[in-house]
Amino acid sequence: MLLVEDEAAQRRLVAEILEREGLAVRQAATVDEALAEIAEVVPDLILCDWRMPGRDGGALLDEVRERALGCAFIVMTAYGSIAHAVEAIRRGADDYLGKPFEREALLIAARRALRTKSLERENLALREAIRVGDRCGELIGRSEPMLRLYRTIDKVAATDATVLVLGESGTGKELVARTLHRSSRRAQGPFVAVNCAAIPETLIESELFGHEKGSFTGAHRRREGRFEEAAGGTLFLDEIASMPLPLQATLLRVLQERRFTRVGGNGEVGCDVRVIAASNRDLAALVAEGGFREDLYYRLNVVPVELPPLRERLDDVPLLAAAFLEQASARHGIEVRPLPAAVLRALMAHGWPGNVRELANAIERLVLLAENGEVSIEDLPPELRRSAGGASPFRLPAEGVDWDGLEADLLRQALERSRGNRAAAARLLGLGYKAFLYRLEKHGMAKQGDEAPEMGS
Repeated sequence: MLLVEDEAAQRRLVAEILEREGLAVRQAATVDEALAEIAEVVPDLILCDWRMPGRDGGALLDEVRERALGCAFIVMTAYGSIAHAVEAIRRGADDYLGKPFEREALLIAARRALRTKSLERENLALREAIRVGDRCGELIGRSEPMLRLYRTIDKVAATDATVLVLGESGTGKELVARTLHRSSRRAQGPFVAVNCAAIPETLIESELFGHEKGSFTGAHRRREGRFEEAAGGTLFLDEIASMPLPLQATLLRVLQERRFTRVGGNGEVGCDVRVIAASNRDLAALVAEGGFREDLYYRLNVVPVELPPLRERLDDVPLLAAAFLEQASARHGIEVRPLPAAVLRALMAHGWPGNVRELANAIERLVLLAENGEVSIEDLPPELRRSAGGASPFRLPAEGVDWDGLEADLLRQALERSRGNRAAAARLLGLGYKAFLYRLEKHGMAKQGDEAPEMGS
């Protein structure tokens, strides 16, 4: 935050109070100094005296709002100058403090202003995600990793750039490819998907580029390959790491020259195709091992799109589960009620090694085994039931336990499983967010910026 106060002693005192609360405070004595600080780093919050020599707080407020910097602004004014406070609010200040003020009043105003601006930014990000997400078809999620994915798709979808989609099995790589296709200028053209790992090595060249009659035993007529089928549209090459090295050289030439030759043919065929490739393996590591051509890797990796594993976006599990529940219910003609809290807790506590595909299968199982429209936690796969809040696998040892040590260990495990997402970690432990932060602070695990629980919470 930025503190703007011309009286040096008052400025030092206020800065010390705020810094003790974990806030990083920059200081300025004049409006010009404040503007110089803002040019270097835009603060989240400006706390500014109204009456100062030269330009006053109103001038700084006008500059900040004119530049649309998006930071919170609190005015400090003497109790006898309420008219200044009213004027400041009218001109766009978020709050005001009457001088002299108590320490708690200062901290409450700062926290409130920061929280309000944080919520405003989250709402803006969510509206943008919804706008972009509306174009992302069946992709589901509002977590930060998914918001980043939507923004990337929004930027590259309309281009013809080659895209490399990377992610673990079950994360939805083909879904991303279809979304890119639907959002592109090629949306009216065909979308052709090829699983390179599912085609025998002896047939993959013919599958991709076609063949002429008589080019090999069984070639009784000329056949067009997938590149020709995808003309004017998008060709999705899944599991690209499985492509044989000799064919990788052929693919590289096609991507560079936009022409190919059918197996057994002489003449070249032009192709107007956007290529999207995908892999669940580390292609850069494969290049280092000699298992994948370096030049093809760089040709494919023009725009990399990385899909987060489900364990890194646990906040999306309820959304995904609700969508899969509706889809499975419609597909099988079985009406079911929303998932009960115990089932959701079990889903949120699972590590999801099979990612979104595993979750979809688990929900379909629940729908198929539902009785009278009720899904039951007992119908979850065993590994998910163990995550539920029912019978605990933990048994109290005869010698007892070190409770503080156990609690600290559980906090660490929850943070590790949620990859540092504190809201998700709190849910894994069945704790409210403030109670979770309290326990982190109790065990010395809180980080700078964590808001201490209020008295009585």
